[in-house]
Amino acid sequence: MTENNHSTTHLMHAALRKVLGTHVEQKGSLVNDEHLRFDFSHFSKITDEEIAQIEGLVNQKIRENIFSNINEMPIDDARKTGAMALFGEKYGDLVRVVTFDKNYSIELCGGTHVPATGQIGLFKIVSEGAVAAGIRRIEAITSVKAEAYFNEQNKLVNDVKELLKNPKDVVKSIQGLLEHTSELQKQIDQLFREKAKGIKTELLSKKQAVNGINFIAEKIELDSADAIKDLLYDVRSQVDNLFMVIGAEVKGKPSLSIIISDNLVKDKNLNAGIIMRDIAKEIQGGGGGQPFYANAGGSNMQGIAKALEKAKTYLN
Repeated sequence: MTENNHSTTHLMHAALRKVLGTHVEQKGSLVNDEHLRFDFSHFSKITDEEIAQIEGLVNQKIRENIFSNINEMPIDDARKTGAMALFGEKYGDLVRVVTFDKNYSIELCGGTHVPATGQIGLFKIVSEGAVAAGIRRIEAITSVKAEAYFNEQNKLVNDVKELLKNPKDVVKSIQGLLEHTSELQKQIDQLFREKAKGIKTELLSKKQAVNGINFIAEKIELDSADAIKDLLYDVRSQVDNLFMVIGAEVKGKPSLSIIISDNLVKDKNLNAGIIMRDIAKEIQGGGGGQPFYANAGGSNMQGIAKALEKAKTYLN
């Protein structure tokens, strides 16, 4: 496998230069039995279309079953052949020149190689990304590893088709599900908004005046972090001098939220982020935020009541 992957780096290097341009130069590589890694100079992300072209070109050369031609010669003669030197390598007076079709790939290399490209079997790029400014990295697999990859992908597609009850057009079926899910989410959000209106009315009725501050501290039934945040901002827009603390169960976990009027942050030195870090200990959690708004999650649902009581002490 190592000689498969080593030889594949030559084929891929040539393919990169043909597809992306002759500015591509190898900047590092790693080859082992599992996969190959190839770093090279390039200025932008490789598109899906370009990856397909590179894979197609390499697999074409594999199918052509090109025999490797390995010759030892003086370094000056090697340069005359147009052989590509590998990044980071130091060469003596005599070098090995590895050729896979003199019109396709000629490189200086001391590694082991396949006798013919057909032995590689199959080539597949599995990742591409940036590793430094102007340097990209490709990771790829060949031979039985590539075959196993395609078998796994095929099984995944078959599993998806089975879950969708084997539609003729899988993509269209998934698009339909996504559209249906989006519509359901809109309906759920609307239900949360309607529920929040009723909760807001109840919260306003429980408002307490403490040292000139309108204080609200309650546990509510609203299983949506976004809806809770909207509720707090809505109340703050209607109530002056507000210090409001809300506890709830969100996605099965305890949640705390604090909102404070801007004038109380400035004049009373109340800071929602600092207060939250303190009271969140009661739910065995942590969080924070801005001076006027903060939230936290935790693991101890029974601690919500103590957290709400603790928040009131900040008004003394």
